[in-house]
Amino acid sequence: MFYKPLLYPLLIQVGLTFFVLFTLFFRRVTEFNRRRIHPNTVPTRSQLTEALTDSAAASDNFRNQFEMPVLFYLAVVLALTLLLQDPLLASLAWTFVLLRIGHAFVHLSYNRVMHRFYLFAMSALVLLMIWARLGWLIFLQ
Repeated sequence: MFYKPLLYPLLIQVGLTFFVLFTLFFRRVTEFNRRRIHPNTVPTRSQLTEALTDSAAASDNFRNQFEMPVLFYLAVVLALTLLLQDPLLASLAWTFVLLRIGHAFVHLSYNRVMHRFYLFAMSALVLLMIWARLGWLIFLQ
C-alpha cells in the first residue's frame, strides 16, 4: 500500500505513452491507405516524415514520450527502491503527469506551439522539483 501514491502517476504516464502509440498507429495506417502509399516506398524516417505529414505530430509526440518522461520513470523507480516517499513527491509526480497529458493533448489535437511549449516548460520545471525533492529525501537519510 505504501507505494501507491507514486505508482499511480507512473502507470498513468505509461498508459499515456501507449495511448500516443495507438494514436500514431491509427493515424499512420489511415494516412497510408488514404494516400495509397506502400510502406516500402518510405523505408527511412526522413522519407516517412516527408511523405506522411498528417501523422507527423503524433510521431513527434511519441518520440517525446521517451525524452523527459525517462527521467520521471527513473526518479519514481529510485524513490520506490529507496522507500522514499512523501505527499510533496507524490503531488509533484501527479503534476508532472497531468502536464504531460496536457502536452500530448495539445500536440495531438490543435497543436499550437506556444501552448505546447508552456506545458513542456512547466513539466520540465516540475521534473526538476521532483529530482530536487528526491535528492533532499536521500540527503536526509
